[in-house]
Amino acid sequence: MFKNIKIIDDKQALLILETGDIYYGKSIGKKGFSIGELCFNTAMTGYQEAISDPSYASQILMFTFPHIGITGTNKDDLESEKIHLNGVVFKNVTKDCSNWRSTSTLDQWLISKKIVGITNLNTRKLTVKLRENGALRAAILSYSKKNISYLEIIKKLKNWNGILNNDLASKVSVKKPYSYNKTKQKSSKNTLKIVAVDYGCKKNILELLNKVGFEVIVVPCNYSFDKIMQYNPVGIFLSNGPGDPFATAKNAVKTIKKLIKVKIPIFGICLGHQLLGLALDAKTVKMHHGHHGVNQPVKKINDSSIEITSQNHGFNIEEKSLPSNLKVSHYSLFDGVIQGIEHKRDPFFSVQFHPESSPGPHDSRYLFEKFKKTILKSSFYAKKKRY
Repeated sequence: MFKNIKIIDDKQALLILETGDIYYGKSIGKKGFSIGELCFNTAMTGYQEAISDPSYASQILMFTFPHIGITGTNKDDLESEKIHLNGVVFKNVTKDCSNWRSTSTLDQWLISKKIVGITNLNTRKLTVKLRENGALRAAILSYSKKNISYLEIIKKLKNWNGILNNDLASKVSVKKPYSYNKTKQKSSKNTLKIVAVDYGCKKNILELLNKVGFEVIVVPCNYSFDKIMQYNPVGIFLSNGPGDPFATAKNAVKTIKKLIKVKIPIFGICLGHQLLGLALDAKTVKMHHGHHGVNQPVKKINDSSIEITSQNHGFNIEEKSLPSNLKVSHYSLFDGVIQGIEHKRDPFFSVQFHPESSPGPHDSRYLFEKFKKTILKSSFYAKKKRY
């Protein structure tokens, strides 16, 4: 049994799991100590978008692809200005990078964003461990001038709050409403104004909503029904985000239920999908190790077509809990879990995966146009046009 851990120099780092396993590697990013839920991502590209995705809040993100950092980092591929994850794990990070948009190496960028990381680990072995054991609490420890108690670290891991029963959306959501209109959608009689409830929304989602013709007002996740409706929207978007949907639902569902009652069209992605399901009386459960990657096959039920999707979630809607007024629109071909739901009569639908695909394939971007068509065909919109 270990008593103390000694970091030899500022180049060394350790990954310690709640199981007691210790992995020795090299430090990358900020020097320090961080705890999070270790998960793996199977994407071969888009590491900067993944690291900046707010949905990874309180997690330590491990990439299964062995070579990361090849294209460096830039100012454009950010899904959020603030990084919310708790650490990163790599097999190998290149010191050299080459891309015409690159402004810094991955290491330099991680340091600037104050993210603790570790590299030179056998990530395939760690991935197998997570597949067998499920998501594990982990700590990354880099340079320290004194011996550190191994037992104290294990104790901190055991006492860490974790993600289950934790509302993380309220921690990453915007504090004040703002207008996101990069494509200069101007308010007019024919403009489709929607409200996006921010539970940890990715920037690229807002850009795609703009591109299909929406004027988007982004509001905090704790905004009330009355405050949302003051903007006179014709549709509601429920964004992606981190944490346990059941915990977030304690505050969010009351508002969503009121939006459902007036039958305003609603589109949800990821956490927004789960919250819509909870508001419609379905239930959510924590997955064994979740889905994280850009190569996830999903079957679309109405035409049996296959979409390759980008995903990042550790919870899902439980199929046996679905009420009779909901139908499944998409299934995962990996494990059969629900990937999309639709209301049988009213204009509400959502997907578990990320159709904005940043990074990832664009198979599912039609869903943004579907949202627009759903609004235009809705009785809610028809009533708005008459007045």
